[in-house]
Amino acid sequence: MELFSADFWVSLLLIIGIDLVLAGDNAIVIGMAVRNLPLQHQNKAIIYGTLGAVVIRVIATLLVVELLKIPYLLLAGGLVLIWIAYQLLAEDEHHDVEAAKSLAGAIKTIIIADAAMGLDNVLAVAGAAHGSFLLVILGLLISIPIVIWGSTVISRLMNKYPVIIYFGAGILALTAGKMITGEPVYREIFKTYPLLKWGLIAIIVTGVLVMGRKAKKRSCGRR
Repeated sequence: MELFSADFWVSLLLIIGIDLVLAGDNAIVIGMAVRNLPLQHQNKAIIYGTLGAVVIRVIATLLVVELLKIPYLLLAGGLVLIWIAYQLLAEDEHHDVEAAKSLAGAIKTIIIADAAMGLDNVLAVAGAAHGSFLLVILGLLISIPIVIWGSTVISRLMNKYPVIIYFGAGILALTAGKMITGEPVYREIFKTYPLLKWGLIAIIVTGVLVMGRKAKKRSCGRR
């Protein structure tokens, strides 16, 4: 991908969007982990815990970027990401995160919980980066400050305006579609027939949003 080309900026915006939309999970983890700490320690736990989680996420994402260069793994990653996008809409997530009693304990809890829950973020960012380490680093550097200081706000907005969740699922589905159509084995076909490429991506995004909404309604109806 050419540096600072249109594709570069689109991919960077996708990565930032993915990081911000999935920051709702970070907010829940952080809030539950630090809730029993004295107020003066909460900010330290949030900053150090989030930075530690981000370091692990950067390393994991860079590894996945390399792995996705193996034939058919890009296709497999796209299919997994479609499922993750669907689950984001279909299910209410329940996070069981134990509140820590010490600063070190809270930092450890945030890092471990975030790493365990970070598959969707790592896979989505790696797919949107299209093999560019620079895009991964730039996207995280831009979104880290917003996630650290704005994760709680983002979480509240997602609860108040559920449409943001649909926007996030749409971004994940779009990224999945680009991963699938970017699979090296099929790349030339989609280059030759761009309408086929964008038609498939549109079907994936629409399918995820429609099926996710139906599943969400069924879930709400059972409660």
